[in-house]
Amino acid sequence: MERQQLPNSTLILVFGILSIIGCCCYGVLGIIFGIIALVMAKRATEIYNTEPELYTGYQNVKTGKILAIIGLVLSAISLISSIVMFIVYGGVEGIYEMQEEILREIEQNQ
Repeated sequence: MERQQLPNSTLILVFGILSIIGCCCYGVLGIIFGIIALVMAKRATEIYNTEPELYTGYQNVKTGKILAIIGLVLSAISLISSIVMFIVYGGVEGIYEMQEEILREIEQNQ
């Protein structure tokens, strides 16, 4: 019997990569893509484990799952640090004031 591509194996890999890239967007997109990739990887692993001789592309699933876990961790760190900065500096206005103060100090040192 001909071996077929494991369903969504490439998509899992792409979502794993997007979860790492998404950690730069305050962590929200990375968490979304990471969770989707992990859920899809779990389902693909179950399908593969029933009859592994029928499917190819399991390496993409494993790689995508690892990337999704890394992306989730990085995104969680990014999200938590964004929330802490928001709380510590008193919201958006406080963060803008901090940035302006840093810019003033840079201008004075030049």
